Amino acid sequence: MAQHTSKIELNVELDENRVPETLLWSAQDGGINNEEAKAMMLSVWDHQAKETLRIDLWTKDMPVDEMKQFFHQTLVAMSDTFNRATQDEKMTATMKDFCDYFAEKLELKK
Repeated sequence: MAQHTSKIELNVELDENRVPETLLWSAQDGGINNEEAKAMMLSVWDHQAKETLRIDLWTKDMPVDEMKQFFHQTLVAMSDTFNRATQDEKMTATMKDFCDYFAEKLELKK
């Protein structure tokens, strides 16, 4: 029986100084084909080294106010993922409190 695989592809177009100008991503199973993004964060767990490997990229025209929103939404999503992965409700609540504090300090909540 053949095993199903799912491919996620990232393409980064760089300027002459190797600064990202365009980020494109595709995830055919999700119906995404060469969609543009202004920022991305990718974390991969290296089981052998017991450490996180990361790629954080943003285009040079990514607005700072949108970067702040991106970080806030990423932190909220990480809190949700942490809860699903660990069922540690007490720490999840602490993380959510920090997310609220982060949004308040950056004046993201209207």
